[in-house]
Amino acid sequence: MEAVKSPVMLYTEQTPNPETLKFVTNKMLYKGTADFKEVIFAKDWSPLAAAIFEFPYVKGVYICNNFVTITKEFNYAWEDIMLQLKEFLKSYVTEDKPIISEGYEAAVVAIEKETNKIVYTGEEAELAKKITELIDTYVKPAVEMDGGNIEFKSFNKGVVTVTLQGACSGCPSSTVTLKSGIEGMLKRMVPEVTEVVSEMG
Repeated sequence: MEAVKSPVMLYTEQTPNPETLKFVTNKMLYKGTADFKEVIFAKDWSPLAAAIFEFPYVKGVYICNNFVTITKEFNYAWEDIMLQLKEFLKSYVTEDKPIISEGYEAAVVAIEKETNKIVYTGEEAELAKKITELIDTYVKPAVEMDGGNIEFKSFNKGVVTVTLQGACSGCPSSTVTLKSGIEGMLKRMVPEVTEVVSEMG
């Protein structure tokens, strides 16, 4: 007897970024994080993101675990487009269509290796590791709740650079979070840290 598939449930959650909405499903979509800012990258690596980009008002797609965070162009209102996106996502997930293409993780690792040519030695290596662990343990889970992601990028002369993705990218409140929350915590835990700055992923 064929197992009965549980119906796909889908609801939206606000994020601190007014241009970004989190679409949460009751199905695991992708174990990991996949951030798409450009349609070209989406076409290469995510059939779902590429399909979402077909809508004229979509500016960014971020896929993680059981949710999709969509960033819209600012001249559109969510009340005009949310229902259309919800229906599209629900039918896409119900039909078990592909979410992320094979080889995506390896491609991202390769791209990151190209762009992050920083090799830490000695004490800096220890500090970079400690900072990464603190961000992964304390910051990432909270940021993920808001439909975003944060990645450690580099540590140089006391300055920690992080990359913001999903709802956090371009979010007005992310600067406050970064400065008051993350910078404060890292300075307390790692006295060598003088500042935390961000770049958009």
